[in-house]
Amino acid sequence: MNMADRLREGGRAAPAGHPAAAPAAAARTVSLGNEELRKFKAYLIDRVSSSLDLTALSYDEATRRDIERRLQEAYAGARVALPETVKAQLLKDVLNEFLGFGPIQPLLEDATVTEVMVNGPNRVYVERQGKLELTNVRFDDEDHVRRVIDRIILPLGRRVDYDTPLVDARLPDGSRVNAIIPPCAIDGPSITIRKFGTKKLTVDDLIRLGSLTPAMAEFLKACVVAKLNIVIAGGTGSGKTTLLNVLSSFIPEGERIVTIEDAAELQLHQEHVVRLETKKPNIDGRGEVTIRDLVKNSLRMRPDRIVVGECRSGEALDMLQAMNTGHDGSLTTLHANTPRDAISRIETMALMAGMDMPLKVIREQIASAIELIVQQSRLRDGSRKVTQISEVCGMEGDTVILQDIFKFTEEGVGADGKVLGQMQATGLRPMFTPKLEAAGFKLPAEIFLPPAGARPSGKGWR
Repeated sequence: MNMADRLREGGRAAPAGHPAAAPAAAARTVSLGNEELRKFKAYLIDRVSSSLDLTALSYDEATRRDIERRLQEAYAGARVALPETVKAQLLKDVLNEFLGFGPIQPLLEDATVTEVMVNGPNRVYVERQGKLELTNVRFDDEDHVRRVIDRIILPLGRRVDYDTPLVDARLPDGSRVNAIIPPCAIDGPSITIRKFGTKKLTVDDLIRLGSLTPAMAEFLKACVVAKLNIVIAGGTGSGKTTLLNVLSSFIPEGERIVTIEDAAELQLHQEHVVRLETKKPNIDGRGEVTIRDLVKNSLRMRPDRIVVGECRSGEALDMLQAMNTGHDGSLTTLHANTPRDAISRIETMALMAGMDMPLKVIREQIASAIELIVQQSRLRDGSRKVTQISEVCGMEGDTVILQDIFKFTEEGVGADGKVLGQMQATGLRPMFTPKLEAAGFKLPAEIFLPPAGARPSGKGWR
C-alpha cells in the first residue's frame, strides 16, 4: 500500500523508514507522482470537510482564514514534506475546491482569459485574444465536474440532473455560464463560461480600442438620450452585451429602468434599476417564468425604459407592442449577421409568439417600433467592432426600408494579421434628426460626412 493510500485511510503514520514517517519538520522533501498527489489532495479535502458544516459554509474572509488553518493542520498531520512550490500549489488547489470553482478557478482569475470551456474532465480550453488554447487543467473525473456545476447553480436556485440536463446561470461577478451533462453531453459534463472583465468598459474605452469612432459615440449617445428604440444585432461572442451596457450608461439618471434577462449580466449604474430574471420550471414542470412573461409584467411596472438582455423567441412581439405603445427608449439585443438579417429574425421571432398575423402586419409593427439597428461584429482577427449603424426608415410596399448612417469598410489584412478598414459616415442624415434636436442634440453636419483622408485602422476591442 503506497503513502497516498495510507493517508486516505485516515492519516496513519507511514511505515518506519518511509520519508513520510518522520516528523514534518525533520522529514526530507519527497515527491509524489500525479496519481499519488491527486489522492493526497483528496485526503486533505476529506479531512477538512469532516470538520466543517458545508451546508452553512459562507464565503467571507473569516471563513477563508478558518479553512486555511484547518488545511494547514491537516497537511501537518499527514507528516509529508513536499517541495515548497508543490505544497503551495496543492494547498491553493484544495482551497479552490472549498471557496472557488475547483481546477478552473485560476483560469477565472486570469485577466487574459475571456472564455473557459470544459469539454469533459480531461479537456479544458480557454480563449485568449480571440484564439482558442488547450490548457493543462484537468478534473479528477466526471463527478468532479458535476460538483463544480452544482456549486455554480445551487446558490441561484437552479438544478441540473438527468431530466433537466442543461442549465444557464451566472457567476457572482456576472460571468455567463452554460452547463450540460449526460445524456445530452455524450463525452461528459460540459461547462462554458463567458467571462466578464474585471474592468467595465466605457464608451471611451471602445473609442480608444477602435470599436467606435468619436462621431459614432456622440451619435449613439444622442439616440439613447432622445429615447429612440434601439436593437443591437451581432453574432455569438461579438460583444452585444458589452455594447448594451455602454449604451445603457447614457440613460439619464432619474428614469426608471427595468432590465429583463435569462441570466443577469447587465451592469447598470443608474440608481433606479429593477432587475428581473427568468425562472426555470420546478421538478414537476411547473412554475416557469419566461422572458415573455417578464416583458408583459414589466409593462405594469411603470418603466421609463425596458432593457431586454436578448430576444430569442415570441417576446419579440411583446417588445414591438411595448415600443409602439409609449415605451420609447427600449433597448435589446438579438443574434443576426446584418441589419437586414435582424429584421428577418424579428419577423421570425414574432411569428413564434403563436399569433395568427399576416407578415405585412408584423413588418409594419417593426417599421413603426424600431428606429435604429446597431450591428456589432467580431472580425477574423478576433477584434470586435460596430460595423454598421442603420436607421429603420419605414415601409415601401411590403419591405422594411433601411439606410446606413455609419459603416465599416474592410480593406484587407495587415502584416500583423489585423483586419484593416475604415469606419465612417455614409453621408446620409437620419430621418429622426428632428427628434434628436427636440431632445437638445443639434449634431454638426460633419458627423454625417465621410472624413477626408481617413487612415485605415485594424484595431478593435477584445
